[in-house]
Amino acid sequence: MAMGTSAIGDGEPITEMNTTPLIDVLLVLLIMFIITLPLMTHSTSLQVARQGGAQIPQVVYVDIDFDGVMLWNGALVRDFAQLESFLRQEAGKVNQADLEVRPDGSAAYDTVARVLALAQRSGMKRIGLASATD
Repeated sequence: MAMGTSAIGDGEPITEMNTTPLIDVLLVLLIMFIITLPLMTHSTSLQVARQGGAQIPQVVYVDIDFDGVMLWNGALVRDFAQLESFLRQEAGKVNQADLEVRPDGSAAYDTVARVLALAQRSGMKRIGLASATD
């Protein structure tokens, strides 16, 4: 509420401008500018391959059943030693395939953790964890 120097009862109009709405609008604009400024200055550099066609990486699937049975691209794996030899062979390739571990929903955590640790120790660079599809 703006109060002038003259008394309200004098009958003269108040000649001072009420600046409260103007200041409110300016403060809202200032806050919006402060919030949007980091978004306007952020930039992302993107490198696009210039080759004719992009190669889609191969994917190797390791399925783990609820009872601990492991499958390497659908083929039965006898034990962890055989799985480790498969992983080392794949890790030694120049164009290493992506490894996707797909445990069953009721598979033992210990088995899944052991497979992931084996994959990392074997030198696999791209390891993914996904849900098994039926």
